[in-house]
Amino acid sequence: MLVMLRSLLFSLLFFIWTVSLMLLLTLPVLVLPRRTMLPLLRFFAWSVLVLLRLCCGIRLRVTGREYLPTSGPALVAAKHQSAFDTIVWLHLLPDASYVLKQELLKVPLWGLLARRTKMIAVDRQAGGKAMRQMLAEAKAAAAEGRQVVIFPEGTRTLPGQRVAYQPGVIGLAGIMRVPVIPVATDSGHHWPRHGLRKPPGVITVALLPPLPPTLPRDQLLPALEAAIEAETERLRATRDPVRKAVDNSVDQ
Repeated sequence: MLVMLRSLLFSLLFFIWTVSLMLLLTLPVLVLPRRTMLPLLRFFAWSVLVLLRLCCGIRLRVTGREYLPTSGPALVAAKHQSAFDTIVWLHLLPDASYVLKQELLKVPLWGLLARRTKMIAVDRQAGGKAMRQMLAEAKAAAAEGRQVVIFPEGTRTLPGQRVAYQPGVIGLAGIMRVPVIPVATDSGHHWPRHGLRKPPGVITVALLPPLPPTLPRDQLLPALEAAIEAETERLRATRDPVRKAVDNSVDQ
């Protein structure tokens, strides 16, 4: 019961805070250059992590920090189990550009913000045209020194669930000419796809050794999937549901 009450409190505060921040701060700065909005986005992501810790007792741990881009173009291919994954990279990367479904542009306020900050929206019904548009926008993002984040599964999955990886990441690696950084996570255990309950503990974001962009196209996707899924399974298998201690690598 306590976990549910804390989860409900977080959901309420998250909604109020998100709407308030967009109304009070985001809309006025939409007329300014995109880069002036980066501190606001990073502050928003950081504040959500703080709310998670205070309300739900959920903390963030990042492993493989040596692979975390600190500047310049990069391609991050991340496991997607939770809405958490769509927030955390705004905190971890200096200038993240998410590949997201076009339907999200219709969400009031958020859609306007996504357009203004040049997120890469993909119309999944447009076939080849959508792919060409995604590649063009990713190339432009790389030219601006941004880090592109893609969820190669194309959808959120439940812990332990596997779905086929989509080939779009292959095109991104080719057009951006940067290594592909695989990322595993266990975020779905604490911020589930369905339901409000968010049990306390540690969410791990595990960055893995980058795959070279020179890897043959027919090898890149299998290698990426193998790396992400193996680490995701390792995280799931080694989870301790009663763990309360957090090591020095925890961020907030």
